[in-house]
Amino acid sequence: MKALKFTLPIIALMLLVSCSSVRVAADYDRQTNFNELKTYAFFKPGIDKAEISDLDKKRIMYAIDAEMAAKGFMKSENPDMLISIFTKEKERVDVYNNAGFGWGPYWGWGWGGYSNVTSHTEGSLYIDIIDAKKKELVWQGKGTGSLPETMDRKEERIREFVKQILSQYPPGSEK
Repeated sequence: MKALKFTLPIIALMLLVSCSSVRVAADYDRQTNFNELKTYAFFKPGIDKAEISDLDKKRIMYAIDAEMAAKGFMKSENPDMLISIFTKEKERVDVYNNAGFGWGPYWGWGWGGYSNVTSHTEGSLYIDIIDAKKKELVWQGKGTGSLPETMDRKEERIREFVKQILSQYPPGSEK
């Protein structure tokens, strides 16, 4: 019984941490000199195509502005780079089968089990950085994780996605 009291909080904490994590990946053009890219603007045609609400687009752009400013980049009318976004989402279904041999008060000794099915929405946010002069994609970051069901955590979750993705930019700046 003591082991159960100890392990249940650990399992709950692991589930909480695994749900909140954002998996990130980045790819970039190795021929690009990222030290030359100091100013940015949003690429409106690309952002307009993102299949999310206008409110979420604003939340993402505010979060990008905050992260870029923290890295020392400046917004400009004549930018070195353009930033665009797009999103994907999918329903993730997990099936857990639990079976075993044991005793039950109504059925005695025997083999039994049950299945537990859970589903949640998993989303991916892509942030593209385009060289404004060449009009070429030079960096792309992707963050994938669970999306909140409620509005109260949505803004916080978006900031977390953007922060984790842009932690990979510029290349070589990862901590």
